[in-house]
Amino acid sequence: MSKSTLATVQMVTGPDRDANLRQADELLARAAAGGAKLAVLPENFALMGRDPRDKLAVSEDDGTGPIQDFLAEQAAKRGLWIVGGTVPIRGGERDRVLAACPVYDDRGERRACYHKIHLFDVDVAGDAPYRESDTLQPGAPSPVVVDTPFGRLGLAVCYDLRFPELFRHLSGLGMEILALPAAFTYTTGEAHWRVLLRARAIENLCYVVASAQGGEHADGRRTWGDSLLIDPWGRVLHSLAQGPGVIWAEVDTHAQAGLRQSFPCLAHRRMD
Repeated sequence: MSKSTLATVQMVTGPDRDANLRQADELLARAAAGGAKLAVLPENFALMGRDPRDKLAVSEDDGTGPIQDFLAEQAAKRGLWIVGGTVPIRGGERDRVLAACPVYDDRGERRACYHKIHLFDVDVAGDAPYRESDTLQPGAPSPVVVDTPFGRLGLAVCYDLRFPELFRHLSGLGMEILALPAAFTYTTGEAHWRVLLRARAIENLCYVVASAQGGEHADGRRTWGDSLLIDPWGRVLHSLAQGPGVIWAEVDTHAQAGLRQSFPCLAHRRMD
């Protein structure tokens, strides 16, 4: 399939898992009604609590649980491929979970799952410290690309965006479209979000579907939003500044292949 409509879903997730799933249900229905064949949910779409440890209480075994079941049911119900933001999955540690990014096909079958590699342990000027590693385990360094009807889909999450070597690896695995769920802070988003996403699109001549949290959350923190759909030349096709919503854009992998042939920078890489 050369041309397909993809959607990115922006949310302002709160501390009530079931309320968040109801919001996601409404937004995924809008995505499907708008003609999307794939929708990307943001990081932590099912829960952003008042304390980082709240995610432990809603964590699930890999493959089953209310959040994963919801994603599978939505995909089958809507006839929609879904990138499920991140889901807190138990990984064998008592006090930490994996930030898992699953992909479901339009029959509700899970086709892939990526575990966030890079954890956000930083001190942002003018903001509270962030220590994701207190409650999250880093995933194994195993980049994930999955075949879909719309192209080869690569997966990354939020802070991963700052590590270009990951995306070069994904390109080497044939990535044509990058799905990136995120919950960027307002401070770092304002400074770096859009420029980094455009750079990843340009460097890898790929489409980018970036889904963000965008608003005020129960813990008092503010996320940047600005969910984006970007083409392989780095042009922003559609954006959503703040608040819940859905945006759509058409991807054309035939045109992308032509661009990669006429502007073959990926083939010009010198690894020696």
